[in-house]
Amino acid sequence: MGDKIVCKFGGSSVANAGQIEKVREIVLADDKRCFVVVSAPGKDKSDSEKVTDHLFNIATDGQHFKSRGKAITAKESYDRVVGKYRTLVTDLDIEGDDIIEGLESDLTSHIKDKKRIDFFASRGEHYSAKIIARYYKKKGMDAVVMLPEDIGFLVSDRFGNAKVLPATHTNLKESLKDNRICIIPGYYGITLKGDIAVLSRGGSDLTGGEVAYAVDAACYENWTDTDGVYQVDPRLIPEASVIPELTYKEIRLLSSKGFNVFHFDAMVSCKNKNIPINVRNTNNPTAPGTMIVNSRTPKETAIGVARMDGIAYVYIEKDMIGETVGFTKELLEIFKDFGINTHHYPSDIDDITVIVDQQDLKGKADDLKNTLMTNLSPNFMEIRYDLSLLSPVGIGMKGTPGVMAAASSALFKENINIEIVDQGPAQISFHFGIMEKDADKGLKALYRSMLKG
Repeated sequence: MGDKIVCKFGGSSVANAGQIEKVREIVLADDKRCFVVVSAPGKDKSDSEKVTDHLFNIATDGQHFKSRGKAITAKESYDRVVGKYRTLVTDLDIEGDDIIEGLESDLTSHIKDKKRIDFFASRGEHYSAKIIARYYKKKGMDAVVMLPEDIGFLVSDRFGNAKVLPATHTNLKESLKDNRICIIPGYYGITLKGDIAVLSRGGSDLTGGEVAYAVDAACYENWTDTDGVYQVDPRLIPEASVIPELTYKEIRLLSSKGFNVFHFDAMVSCKNKNIPINVRNTNNPTAPGTMIVNSRTPKETAIGVARMDGIAYVYIEKDMIGETVGFTKELLEIFKDFGINTHHYPSDIDDITVIVDQQDLKGKADDLKNTLMTNLSPNFMEIRYDLSLLSPVGIGMKGTPGVMAAASSALFKENINIEIVDQGPAQISFHFGIMEKDADKGLKALYRSMLKG
């Protein structure tokens, strides 16, 4: 492993000139920060919408916002995007006429179909990197733009959700030998046919993870607008603490249940090379943040409680489900055919429950029920809506008696009924399904009983 640091800065970190200067100071503070991955500018007081959303709106001739009930035309989005970058050029006091001309040319190009959407969406990161690199140079820093198309960041041609190709790592290792500070736009790559394709939303995290893997980084710093990963949502429980250290497994479990930390795929490559990820706050750079590592010695039982709202479950009762070979497979195949992702499926000898996002049932519930009745002939079936999943997580729970009992007792004291319970054999997380109307109270109860020092 080398001694270089890859640092990725999210949209809030590059939203305006003041934030970009904070980023510059962070990079200057440690000469090991050689690889800087940047996002498109995020929201700020000048615009409540993200640049990337405006770019989608331009590419779809206004349909992106219209489908969300927002009256923002493609022309208005164009003006806001160009205006945003003009403001950055002006406020950073750099020469930028060529950058703005390039942006305007790109946003009036006649690329068609899916290629159009991906190309337009990528322009946020593309021009963010160009502006930041030019600003660094103006400030006397030895910085260079390293565009994905120039460094061989190869991706599949699955537009809108491109996957990084294996050859990318070799290409990056060869291309990123420069001792200068490399400014790399996140979120997009280049296909084998030379087209621009974007990763899934949040893909700048993934770009950073792939760069860290390729250059054998000592650490991957993920800079955002919070001090790290909190035990629970601090908007609901302000006294919640930042978790100083947790494992990849723990963050995976928390992320899957509503902890919106960063792109999970970004963690995979780092995990495979044992590269720690440090979640830090651009607006509070002295805070140590949260370190995500392969293994740790737990000093606590639970480390966090995740919450996922908008949950529904499909309950099926039929004699001898437990003795019927292939029943569960057939059941889940039906959900797959309807394009409905399943989270858990706790079962008993004569019944099974499939837990899903209730949004996925929209427009499909009646047809799903009819298909289940026709194919599986259950004795009884119902769909319950408006639930929340509360999920305590922590490697310290494994082998510790009474953890679930204490958690259920905390809910009992608040007169909260547990609709569903599920726990896997790993014993480092379990899930309580409760009515969403009780979720705030339930989360606070679990915080007090399991996390509060």
